[in-house]
Amino acid sequence: MLNATWLNTFTTLCEIGHFTRSADVLGMTQPGVSQHLRKLEAQVGKTLIVQDGKSFTPTPAGEALFKVGLARRRQERELKELMQRDDPGVGEVRIGCSGSFAMWLYPHLLERLRTAPDLALHLTAAPQGDVTRGLIRGELDLGILATRPLQPQLEAKMIMREELCLVVPKSMQTQEVGLEDLNKLGFVAHPDGYEHADELLGRNFAKEYRGSDQLRTRTSVNQIGQILIPVAEGLGFAILPKSGVDAFARRSDVSILDLPIKHYHDLWLIFRRGRSKFARIASMISLIEKEVSELDQLPK
Repeated sequence: MLNATWLNTFTTLCEIGHFTRSADVLGMTQPGVSQHLRKLEAQVGKTLIVQDGKSFTPTPAGEALFKVGLARRRQERELKELMQRDDPGVGEVRIGCSGSFAMWLYPHLLERLRTAPDLALHLTAAPQGDVTRGLIRGELDLGILATRPLQPQLEAKMIMREELCLVVPKSMQTQEVGLEDLNKLGFVAHPDGYEHADELLGRNFAKEYRGSDQLRTRTSVNQIGQILIPVAEGLGFAILPKSGVDAFARRSDVSILDLPIKHYHDLWLIFRRGRSKFARIASMISLIEKEVSELDQLPK
């Protein structure tokens, strides 16, 4: 049987990728981490990492053992949860979603914390693929995604259809705006912005639009809370889901153009099969469903 302590040390080492930082997290010395690694290698009879200076790469045996370590952690968390009091206000809930939706959702989660002092909530803004992997590995309890995952271990509920919005400075809200006007103003680019532009501008300016790579980019930023700042300052236009617009601190300084052809993203609430029976997770699902019902959305 694998030594649980050595396996935990090795799993942490693979997660962090650095001996000294792993030692700090584990409350050990660096030689202690190395000693656990060597003992585990002796126990399994295989070399687990290949070192190159201060960095290292797991061997095939190391990769397989790392997966075992992650699986064991997930099993231990689930066992702990089953043994704890099943109370909607007790325990941890880990949620992953897009940055735009996270910015809108987080204040609502804080309201829940005020009424549940024994509840811990962790919100992660991450790409869709990372959220899906986190759910499968048991690192996340809930995810909000724009597409329904196909993995059999995951369950999904469509909770809303969210409008994709063309956002301009407030001064342009009463104007008739064409693609040429938008290009003169300039595009505020962000990681999802080019895909959003193809989805929305391609539908509304079909004759003139030649693709997001042809837009005149005025500035770019990858921090969700800052994307609309240049728009509010009159320095560009942006395309974001409505939740990201509504959560912007200077919402009154920007305007959503009323385009003839609307475009929506389906939003799915995702969780591991069977976990919705835990009281705290069921409670969080109900909270999210209630809050999104108050957003403007296309009838399902």
